Amino acid sequence: MSTAHTHDHDHDHGGLGGHHHHGSGKTLIFSLCFTLAFAIVEVFGGWIAGSLALLSDAGHMFTDTSSLAIGAFAAWLSRRPASASHSFGLQRAEVLGALVNALLMIGVVVAIAISAVHRFFQPEPVSGGTVMIIAAIGLLVNIIVGAILLRGEQTMNVRGALLHVMGDLLGSVAALVAGFVILATGWMPIDPILSLFVSVLISISAFPLLREVLRVLMEGVPKGVDAGNVGRALADVEGVRSVHDLHIWSLSSTQRALAAHVEIARLADWENILPRLQQLLADRFSIDHTTLQPEDSATARGCAIDAECGIASTPP
Repeated sequence: MSTAHTHDHDHDHGGLGGHHHHGSGKTLIFSLCFTLAFAIVEVFGGWIAGSLALLSDAGHMFTDTSSLAIGAFAAWLSRRPASASHSFGLQRAEVLGALVNALLMIGVVVAIAISAVHRFFQPEPVSGGTVMIIAAIGLLVNIIVGAILLRGEQTMNVRGALLHVMGDLLGSVAALVAGFVILATGWMPIDPILSLFVSVLISISAFPLLREVLRVLMEGVPKGVDAGNVGRALADVEGVRSVHDLHIWSLSSTQRALAAHVEIARLADWENILPRLQQLLADRFSIDHTTLQPEDSATARGCAIDAECGIASTPP
């Protein structure tokens, strides 16, 4: 007992239009140049002032520079067309960029925490006035770069870069406060204390991003999408008997994909049913890339009890 199976594909990639990624790439490159220029200034200032808070902020700046460079490169890669070896194109490049950024930030947090603990046992003199001046400039730079990134397309990649910039902004505020306290009271422990505080705040933001990146890489159901609701919505379309072997995953932070077997009463009706299913998925669930396979209702149920048909799951 056998039946012919027809595969229908909808490859609309409008959500990943080239102009969006091209715009995000430009945004990242401009932010990179701006950040790198000040990072060099801040390193020298932190070294002269002897401030861990300022040096940790400079460390954030350099990881920002690398994250922005990774982000710009990933945005360029994600625009590459599909090929025989990469049938989906290189859309996952921006997800990998976000993964590297999140791991870099976690590494910086660990390094700052170790240095801060060391400073508690071996305090070093800090020039409060120098710290305040450089931290104030750094705060202004971070606000400008953050505003630029917020205006760009909010892909996972840009969000990863923005996370670094927000960490820098917090670092600049901490350095500014540390400089003020040291200048006013001479209390040196405020420098490593604020460094640790900023590290904790950055970690709180870094881990959710890392979790979201891992969800995409492990092909989990996209955040905010209920696979059960999607299946029921498809099954409610006129002419559809049931839906099984349903899989939903993310190609990137902006592109979702779906594959499913759709059981219908008559295969001859598929030409009319398919557009309605595709429209439903696009409008209600923002799923534009679909692979839907129709199955004749009577044949599918017959195969479900026939071991020779090799069907892995039984339609409901």
